[in-house]
Amino acid sequence: MSAYVISEVGEVRDAAAFEAYRTIAAKAIAAYGGRYLIRGGAANVVEGVPPPKTIIVVEFATMNRLREWYASPEYAEALKLRQDAFDRRLIFVEGLSPA
Repeated sequence: MSAYVISEVGEVRDAAAFEAYRTIAAKAIAAYGGRYLIRGGAANVVEGVPPPKTIIVVEFATMNRLREWYASPEYAEALKLRQDAFDRRLIFVEGLSPA
């Protein structure tokens, strides 16, 4: 069953570190079979509070593979940059079971 990472990016504090994070994270995501479904496209609020500044959705084949990516040494390098570069909320979500 597919699994998804939803990243809600808030304030970017360091634009250069944010871009470096994006580059490293994209390589790590690809190495673990992830694929971007949404990467910062325009968002319109229809109901509720304003959205974060950027929304990213990445699909992985399974929740196990998603967790392997998140705990990987490749992604650890990106996480070091993230701490000072920007604020975010990160959510892991399981997809629907095949019918």
